[in-house]
Amino acid sequence: MKKILLTLGASALAVFLTCCGSKNNFTPTDKPALMWIDAEANYARFNNPDTIDKYVDMLADLGFTHLAVDARPITGELMYDSELAPRFKGSRTTTEPNPDLDYLGHFIERAHEKGMKVLFSLNVFCAGHNFFDKGLIFTDHPEWASIVQDPELGIVPITALKHRSDKYGAMVNPINPEYQTYIIDVMKDMINHYPEVDGLILDRGRYDGIMADFSDLSRSEFEKFIGKPVKTFPDDILKIVRNENGRDSIIKGEHYKDWIYWRSKNIHDFFARARQEVKDVDSTKIFSTYSGAWYPSYYEVGVNFASNTYDPSAQFEWANEEYKNTGYAELIDLYITGNYYTDITIEDFENNPDPIWNETDFEGHSGDWYCVEGSCKHLREILGPNKVMGGVLVDQLYDKPHEPGHTTAKRLPEAMAMNVQESDGLMMFDIVHVINSDLWDAVREGMIKSGYLPAEEK
Repeated sequence: MKKILLTLGASALAVFLTCCGSKNNFTPTDKPALMWIDAEANYARFNNPDTIDKYVDMLADLGFTHLAVDARPITGELMYDSELAPRFKGSRTTTEPNPDLDYLGHFIERAHEKGMKVLFSLNVFCAGHNFFDKGLIFTDHPEWASIVQDPELGIVPITALKHRSDKYGAMVNPINPEYQTYIIDVMKDMINHYPEVDGLILDRGRYDGIMADFSDLSRSEFEKFIGKPVKTFPDDILKIVRNENGRDSIIKGEHYKDWIYWRSKNIHDFFARARQEVKDVDSTKIFSTYSGAWYPSYYEVGVNFASNTYDPSAQFEWANEEYKNTGYAELIDLYITGNYYTDITIEDFENNPDPIWNETDFEGHSGDWYCVEGSCKHLREILGPNKVMGGVLVDQLYDKPHEPGHTTAKRLPEAMAMNVQESDGLMMFDIVHVINSDLWDAVREGMIKSGYLPAEEK
């Protein structure tokens, strides 16, 4: 079933090229190509039908087969009128919704006219923007906020971390039963409201980080799980301390590995429940997810996107023997990952041994996992027969000042092509970076290198 889902979008491109005349007997790749359209970054620009039409048409002509249209930003608001949450109007500035435009509906209509699929993305375990005190956590449901451990403030709601630039998303506790029911109701509402949508992408389906969640609820449920009390909480699990150099480090307690396993099991069980309830509404909808590709450290956020046939305990010290049972690759119709690395080839990595700090990482990491080529090769191993669409972060990871001439415009096509060569498709995040930096020529070159477009005649 997964191969069918992954190849449907390319058929429209093949027809287009046949009708218009292919060059040099060009046969397009059958791998999907997805462009992400974030709500917060793009809403003001896309708040009219003409702009939507313009960019959807451009993307279709470039060979893109799928759109990820953000339907629930990190604030927890929605991009359409619903009884479940307020309508999104922006975070930094207010953009009143165009009364003559059904934002999500128009994306679906235009994309389908061009033979493309539309997936609604939603931030699953996030319900507020921490820098602007905006969203459901700040209005109706402060009790949903994740309780985090901070070396300066102690055990506090995540909304108290105003001093940390990486805590812009006000995350929730993933095991909160009221919230779980609520967010699945949102998924079902989206499908019922837009039955033509092709599926959902669950983004931020995770814990905030290794510092979360240390609420009374989490302590109680964990103690039930291990069958005994945690005598000193949270120290007997883990304690975060600030070093003299200003960096934080972890002191692991006796329950650390059980805690890591339990958190991953919680995310797995939620995905299983969400998939079932979404499929009960409409079994044809694609149930997909996005997560970062950095598997060696993604356990920090409770996520195990590997196949349940892969045993990480043989390779990683943080995994116990039961951890493999939390692998959720088999629950996903379409897995999208972020190969967000400056280094593209394994040779690049070998020439640049500096540690990498990904968004959710507590510590820096290095190794051939942390380049596009190496990441794809490792993902093949842990995912087994399951498919993966390799993601490119457009705006920040391809400028290399120490290598003259290696600009974003040069690196972007190389990263795109490597993802398509070594994975089962391409995702680009985000269209706003392509527009603002006028990288359309680089994107076109990347689509040619990747096999979505024929080479241009000189």
